[in-house]
Amino acid sequence: MLIAVEGEDAHPAGSGVAAGSEAQRPRRPPSSALRRAREIAIGVDLGGTKIETVAVRAPSAEVIAQARGATPAEGGPQSVVAAIVDAVADVGAAAGAADHNLLGVGVGVPGQVDSKLGIVKGGSNVSGFGKPLELARLLEGAIAPRLGSAVALRVENDVRAAVLGELRLGTAGAFQSLLAIWLGTGVGGAVVCAGALHVGAGGAGEIGHLVVKPGGRRCTCGRRGCLEAYIGRACMEATARKRLAAGEQSALFELMRERGRDRLTAGIWQRAYKRHDQLARSLLRGGGRALGVAMASAQNLLDCEAILIGGGLGEKLPAGVLERARKEMGRHLLAPERAPLLVRTALGDLGGAIGAALLAVPAPSVA
Repeated sequence: MLIAVEGEDAHPAGSGVAAGSEAQRPRRPPSSALRRAREIAIGVDLGGTKIETVAVRAPSAEVIAQARGATPAEGGPQSVVAAIVDAVADVGAAAGAADHNLLGVGVGVPGQVDSKLGIVKGGSNVSGFGKPLELARLLEGAIAPRLGSAVALRVENDVRAAVLGELRLGTAGAFQSLLAIWLGTGVGGAVVCAGALHVGAGGAGEIGHLVVKPGGRRCTCGRRGCLEAYIGRACMEATARKRLAAGEQSALFELMRERGRDRLTAGIWQRAYKRHDQLARSLLRGGGRALGVAMASAQNLLDCEAILIGGGLGEKLPAGVLERARKEMGRHLLAPERAPLLVRTALGDLGGAIGAALLAVPAPSVA
């Protein structure tokens, strides 16, 4: 796990610069930085492959320490909770977080989240998160001893947490109505109505499980034909493996081995697309068409001003694929003259973790 702190490799909110891959020992910021850090919040973005953690200074959300580590693929919830606790403790120590200056900890998690009870369910892309899990209780009990103080902790859906950051700090705040689509290991989403996040009963915005082809490809949720089955990174990899086994040619897995990865990351998909790998292009273009169908269906229902595209794969989605999605959406819109704007995130790779940290930061008052 890499730890970076203010004055070294840390970056301000909105820089979109993530930590590197080489492990380093946690480093404390200089004493002058500690004196300035009066209010600190820690945010965790739990993904299917990585755990991104930041400490920010309120109210500006300036990143003063950050870390990235792998999400445990085995060991169930216990191993994932342990990894989150280690990340929070390390980043907290590097940022100088203590009882007198720590606002709290926010954790963004894929799946359906009851933020009031701190219960997560349906996070099928994270080991052991498919069944209901009292995540807030488990984390609070484990984090407090490591930080040496009681912790105000809030758990939220990962996309809603990221969109909170975009609403407060990015360009999303310019819109009163918004559909957010996060493309990563899976596909998540969030809905903004009247300038505020719409939560519903806890699962609002799950566009990844909107069916784009009845009886189609198998999704990680167990159903068929979901959007995630066509443009979720894990499902695309599964399809690529099947097509290779059936005799198609591709350099995707050669690139994976060259990069020392054990899965097809967003960067590998992007690189293969740019190299005109036919299998990669076929799957990404097909994913773009499915994305366009899903966006049109959602837009016909919600009539949003804009659609915000984010997530690890979303950040690296080739412009040609996004354009294909836009055109496909236009074909199915009831009111194409009011087509929503397609916008990219402003906060980049750290947006999910920054948004999670803002769960612990009171919203600024309006004069």
